[in-house]
Amino acid sequence: MKTYMAKGETVERKWYVVDADGMVLGRLASQVAAILRGKHKPIYTPHCDTGDHVIIINAGKVTMTGRKLDQKKYQHHTGYPGGLKETTYRDLLNNKPEFAVYEAIRRMMPKGPLGRQMLKKVRIYAGPEHKNAAQMPETLVLK
Repeated sequence: MKTYMAKGETVERKWYVVDADGMVLGRLASQVAAILRGKHKPIYTPHCDTGDHVIIINAGKVTMTGRKLDQKKYQHHTGYPGGLKETTYRDLLNNKPEFAVYEAIRRMMPKGPLGRQMLKKVRIYAGPEHKNAAQMPETLVLK
């Protein structure tokens, strides 16, 4: 019996809408990352992009448990000496909620060209409206 190996060009992709209102950031990111990778499908193949497209709405209403909003910091470096910048997640979620959700998902994806290709299938909007109605996305309720 041969093992089935999916091919990237033959995979049928669906579009899903996820409402992030009241969801915990890490749990949302891990479940969306699994859908982007295709791990929810029986044809999942690790070396092939078998995932679906995900639209996240209400990204500005995600939460974090405990005191992480004030204690957890987002850090990045400018590339210059002494250029380490950090901000709390409370400020990050207030100013750039789409970026905070995107970074949480990006850090859970595989590193390399395949992971970057899979990450292009996510669209994040801070409000309840999205621009992808033409794709007729299905509503997906995450646990």
